[in-house]
Parts: sequence; structure tokens; C-alpha cells
Amino acid sequence: MQQGLATHADGELILKLYELRTEAVLRRARAWVTVEFWPATAAEFFAIQDDYGAEKNCWLRQVITYWEMAASLVLHGALSADLFVDCNSEPFFILAKLSPLLPEIHAKIPTYFSKMLQLIEVSQPAAARYEAVRKVAEVRRQAWSEAWLHRPKPGQAV
Repeated sequence: MQQGLATHADGELILKLYELRTEAVLRRARAWVTVEFWPATAAEFFAIQDDYGAEKNCWLRQVITYWEMAASLVLHGALSADLFVDCNSEPFFILAKLSPLLPEIHAKIPTYFSKMLQLIEVSQPAAARYEAVRKVAEVRRQAWSEAWLHRPKPGQAV
């Protein structure tokens, strides 16, 4: 993995990736995946993943393929790994929040989030970012689980 100063082309590409992230549908999809989507089991994950054509299925696929494309640019040398890691925590967070389910996901979809996983394997800064974000994801997963357990049930007085 190439280390060192980013080039002008790297800067232009990272800004383009940021610009693409602001597109309205991708912004909504990212908000849903990062904030609202907390599958506790592989079955909950696959309920969305396998519901082709549904809005949430489209959002999940859009976000994952966006970050896989970006990681692929890094892996193929088109974008500085250090710059990518410095500028993006979201793909590491999404991977971390899905990590407890990855063995079951990979049993059915072996290449799921494979470019991000490969980036973490070959880049020490990416691995360090992932480990830091994994801790944050675990705290948020616990908070989400607590909120879910204590939510008002249908018909229950609030």
C-alpha cells in the first residue's frame, strides 16, 4: 500500500467522493444505514438485503456499493489510502456495526464488504481507524438495543 503525501489528483478525487455523498438519495440512504439500521441478527439483515426493490434494500445496496467502490479506488492505487482513512469514518463504522453478523452474511454472500475488509488488512491506518470506530459502534449498538427494549409497544400508553 502506497504511503506518503497525497497528490493533487488524490485531493480532487476525495472531494469528488464527498460531493457524491451529498446527493439527496445517497444522503438519505446513508442516514438510514448509519443511524436507523441496527440488525441484531443475520435474519434481520437478510430481511432487508433480500427484499429486492424495497426502498430500504435499495438504500443498503447503494451505501455498501458506494463505500466498496471507494475502497476499491484505494486498493487499486487511484486514491491515497492515508487520505481516504483521514477523510472517512463512515465506511469503517458501517462495517463495525455489521461485524457481529459478518460470519453469517459471508456464509451466504462471501464477498460482502470485501474491499473494505481488504483495505483494513493491507493498511495499518485503516486497521487502526476500524478498531477505534468498532468501539464506538459497540457503544451505539448497546444504546440502540436499550432504546429498542424500552420503546412503547403498539397500544401501550406513552
